[in-house]
Amino acid sequence: MNTLFVLLAVLATAGWITSSATLRAKALEDKVDRLERRLGLVLDHLGIEEPEPAGLDEVRALMREGRTVSAIKVYRGITGASLVEAKRAVEAMDVSSRA
Repeated sequence: MNTLFVLLAVLATAGWITSSATLRAKALEDKVDRLERRLGLVLDHLGIEEPEPAGLDEVRALMREGRTVSAIKVYRGITGASLVEAKRAVEAMDVSSRA
């Protein structure tokens, strides 16, 4: 009976820690999103455009050749973006180049 009680206490504690960490991570993500929006507004107000990283011409060339995976890999190498960020950016480039 004591073992069961200890096990339940450990599981409850682990669940509480996990939920607390998840809530904290979500709060930090929301804060970063707000800061990015504010920074965007400041840059727009000042008329400053974020410079395009050097080497994106190679990414566009790979997209024109239909080599999306290679384009994502090159984009990641140029920008240091995560896989998800690079995939979204390259797909957005592809959509904008078709328009």
